[in-house]
Amino acid sequence: MTAKAPAANLRPVTRLLHAGAPPLRDGTGPVNVPVVRTSTVRFESTAAYVDYHHRRTAGERVASYGRHGLDTHRALEDAVSGLEGGHRAFLTPSGLSAITLVLLALLSPGDHALVADGVYAPVRRVDSTLLQRLGITVEYFSPTHDDLASRLRPNTRLLYLESPSSLLYEVLDLPALSAIARDRGVTVAADNTWSGGLFYQPLSLGANISIQAATKYISGHSDLMQGVVVVDGPVLADKLSTAYEALGLTIAADDAYLALRGLRTLPVRLAQHQRNATEVAEFLQRQSQVTRVFYPALPSDPGHALWKRDFSGASGLVSFEFRHATPASAAAFVDALTLFGIGASWGGYESLALTAQPERLREHRQWSGDAPVVRLHVGLEAPADLIADLAQAFAAAAPAL
Repeated sequence: MTAKAPAANLRPVTRLLHAGAPPLRDGTGPVNVPVVRTSTVRFESTAAYVDYHHRRTAGERVASYGRHGLDTHRALEDAVSGLEGGHRAFLTPSGLSAITLVLLALLSPGDHALVADGVYAPVRRVDSTLLQRLGITVEYFSPTHDDLASRLRPNTRLLYLESPSSLLYEVLDLPALSAIARDRGVTVAADNTWSGGLFYQPLSLGANISIQAATKYISGHSDLMQGVVVVDGPVLADKLSTAYEALGLTIAADDAYLALRGLRTLPVRLAQHQRNATEVAEFLQRQSQVTRVFYPALPSDPGHALWKRDFSGASGLVSFEFRHATPASAAAFVDALTLFGIGASWGGYESLALTAQPERLREHRQWSGDAPVVRLHVGLEAPADLIADLAQAFAAAAPAL
C-alpha cells in the first residue's frame, strides 16, 4: 500500500520525489518504502485467496504470490509511471528483458516490425536468435533517410525507435514518425534510457510504450540490473501483462528499493551529468585529433534543433570520431585514460570509455566514415579533472594517432 499519488499539476521533479511514498499509519511512517521480501503471500481465508486471484486476473495490481511483487515493487512502478506520464509500469530483470517483453507481447508469427537502424545492438540479437525462429520479420530502416510510410506493410504491428540512437545519438522526429505509424494502426515503442525518463517524454510525443534500462540512470550507482516498460493505456497493459505473467518475469524487492532510491536523486544527478558532459564535449571540439563530436546539446550537432524542441536536457553520453587514426591508436587513447574506466555500461556516477565496434557503426545509415569512434560516459567527477585526463591521453597516444 502506498500514499495517494501526487497532484498531476506538480512539476515532474516534484512528482518524482513524492510518487510511491509510503502512507502514514497511526500518525507516523517512514520516508522510504520498506523492502518487502517474500515468496509466499498468506490469505485470511479460502474466499480471500480466490478473490485475490480473480482480481488479479481482471487486471488489478494485487499480489497473490511473491513473484507479483508487494509494496516496494508497487512504489517503484508508481514512481516510474508518474515520471513517464504512463498508465502502468512493468519491472523486468534487465533492460534487454524489458525490450524482449515488448517484442514478444506484441508480435506473433507472420507479423512485421520496423526497427530504427541505430537501435541498441542486442535488439538485433533477439531478432536473429528468437524472433526469426518464431516467424516474425524485423526490418531495419533509417528514420531520417527512409520514408516510413512506404516501409509500413499490412502486417506491420510495431515501430521500434530509440532517440537519441545508440553510439551516435541521432535524434528522431518522434511526433512525426509516431503520427504516421499510429495512423496505420501500428504500435510505437521507444527506448528512453538515454534521458533516464526525465529529459524526454516519448508517451506525450506520440509513442505508446517507453522502455528503459533502469540499470543506467534510474539506478545511477552501477549496483543493479533492471528494466522497466511503461505503457500509455489499459489495452497495452493487458497485452503486456499476459506476456509478463507467461514469462515469469519479476525483480527482487532489494533491486526495486535500489532503483527507487536512485529515482529520488535523478534530477540532480542528470543535471550534473549534463554540465560535465557539455564541458567535455566542448573541449573535444577544440582538439585537432577530433573530427566530429556526437552530442545533441551542441549547436553543431545535426539533431540539435529537434533536441531543443523535444528534450529538456541531455545526459552524460558523448562520442567522438578520431582524425586519421586506426582502431589500435583509438584503443591506445582509451588505455591511457586514468579516470575513465573501460566498461560497456553507463549511467552510474563514474566515467567510462569504450571504442565503438566498426560493425556496430556500419549498422547506422547515419554513419559514413571509417575512422574510430570512442564513446564516453561523463560521470560526476570534476570536469576539469576529466578534461585533464583526456588531454594527457591524447598526448600519450599522439605517436599512434
